[in-house]
Amino acid sequence: MDLDTGLEHKFARFGDGLCVTEGAVIEGYASLFGQTDQGGDIVHPGAYAQSLMQLGRSGQRVKMLWQHDPSQPIGVWEEVREDSRGLWVKGVLLDSTQKGREAAALIAAGAIDGLSIGYRTKKAGKNDKGHRLLTELELWEVSLVTFPMLPSARVAAKSESLETEATLRELAATLECARLELARR
Repeated sequence: MDLDTGLEHKFARFGDGLCVTEGAVIEGYASLFGQTDQGGDIVHPGAYAQSLMQLGRSGQRVKMLWQHDPSQPIGVWEEVREDSRGLWVKGVLLDSTQKGREAAALIAAGAIDGLSIGYRTKKAGKNDKGHRLLTELELWEVSLVTFPMLPSARVAAKSESLETEATLRELAATLECARLELARR
């Protein structure tokens, strides 16, 4: 079941420092500052600060989801913070859940290669190139995902055919663009 949450999404690849260690601990960058994504957006340093402070004050956590599906939590983010590079996260996949075990196995096999954030835009502007500059975001969740918002930032999947991999990436990018276009209507 696909639930329309109205959230926007951004992607960071595992190659940007995300790693999985013993005990299914995940850590790395869920969002990187200063990079233009496929939708023409650029996240500005400090964009998450207000949201993270509000979450901390209320005792809430950013959710760890599978493929942005709110009905499929797969772990817990124990630490979420901004640094000079982007939004850094550290959490644990829950091996007590079937989806958590599956996620760990898919990461180990190279079938899942990225993180994507779910957020609402609070403040944004435009730069001289027409890109949307995201200066304040309300962070809701960080998901493990198959198809990223930034196909060019993906780690190569383990496959026998690079041509098939490229075709799948192009298909994913086309589908994501269509989804974004429909969401804007």
